[in-house]
Amino acid sequence: MIALDIDGTLTPVGSNEIPPAVKAAVTRAADHGAHVVLCTGRSLIGITAVAAQLPVSYAVCSNGAVWWDPATSSVTRRTTFDPGPTIKTLQALLPNSVFAVEKTGVGSLSLGEFLPGDLWGETRQVTFEEMAVPTPRLVMRWLGHTPAELSFAVRELELPGVEWNVDHTEAWLTAVPPNVSKGTALDELSASLGISPQDALAIGDGSNDVEMLTWAGLGVAMGQAPAHVQAVADEVAPTVLEDGAAQALNRFFP
Repeated sequence: MIALDIDGTLTPVGSNEIPPAVKAAVTRAADHGAHVVLCTGRSLIGITAVAAQLPVSYAVCSNGAVWWDPATSSVTRRTTFDPGPTIKTLQALLPNSVFAVEKTGVGSLSLGEFLPGDLWGETRQVTFEEMAVPTPRLVMRWLGHTPAELSFAVRELELPGVEWNVDHTEAWLTAVPPNVSKGTALDELSASLGISPQDALAIGDGSNDVEMLTWAGLGVAMGQAPAHVQAVADEVAPTVLEDGAAQALNRFFP
């Protein structure tokens, strides 16, 4: 199994453009019989353009909360939580923050206005009461602040009932249901396919990739990944701008 993050691994952050060398390397892996699994924090609607370019066996979206089978174009798992308490806690701590909950396969409901290009699919601004509905994924952007400022502000934050992480490229926080991560999703998916974690290669660059990288038999961090992500990986590849994912895959699928 080859588990691949998207943003900062297959593509530059926020882009759907996969470099030719990376596309070729992933295709060779599939041709050798590997199950290619996209494993991303993006919502399902956000992976469509990327998945169409690759021989994808499965996709694990929303940090593990949504599973998608491209063979049948169907969602096979969708785990949800109540985002209301988390929104209230973050609003009190982080003034000028905006929020969005995922409408799987459609887009988002937002509380406040995000920056252009932040959200995939259709976005509709709603009230707090309309936001507080079961969702697989809640995202928050702290407008006017840096990732470092957000990391410092939430250093002692407790958010009961959710798993959450902070992005290293934007002042962005993602929350998903409890006990859900890329690692837990891949563990269940691989077991259903009869694949041992020792036979898995995972490549990623963000805080939400830590569980995935430690789960896989070989976890590879991208060269631009933060120090704490590189620290848990077995190896560090070149950066996304150097087609690092391709270079990692080419060792096994030349």
